[in-house]
Amino acid sequence: MRQNYTNIFSWLIILALALTINIAFAFQANRSDTTLHFGKSKAGNTKSSSKTGLHLALPPLKPAVTSAAKINVMRTDDKLLTDVQVYPNPVTDQINIKYILSRNALVTVKVMDVLGNEVITLVSQRIGSGEQSFTYPISNKLSRGFYFIRVVAGTESVIKRISVL
Repeated sequence: MRQNYTNIFSWLIILALALTINIAFAFQANRSDTTLHFGKSKAGNTKSSSKTGLHLALPPLKPAVTSAAKINVMRTDDKLLTDVQVYPNPVTDQINIKYILSRNALVTVKVMDVLGNEVITLVSQRIGSGEQSFTYPISNKLSRGFYFIRVVAGTESVIKRISVL
């Protein structure tokens, strides 16, 4: 008889505790979709969790509902500037530059001498995403020798060496 009474009493305590917690959650006035704040100040505003309030992060109330919001997450391996090609090499009369941009960016293409001094700026403008190519005539603009083509898109930079005949 005593064990039967203890089991019934234990289940009643658990049931009463569960009902109390559910009622406390149901009548909580300051509730958002995923966060509950406990404790109120005298003015009726929620206290911050660093003081006496309790902050709980809960899963969404409707877990079967999916959001249509698209989030663009940048990966560390996601390159802005790829497949930079400079041809023909050696250059005689014109230079062809081809590259691929993964998104819109400010692109600057410069010709530098061996010491790193800027000789000519070929392009300096905002360019759309996709494969880009352009041709630049160099007759009477560059003397014979070695030069570097520096292609800068956003914060990424690619340098290619060319020789002019």
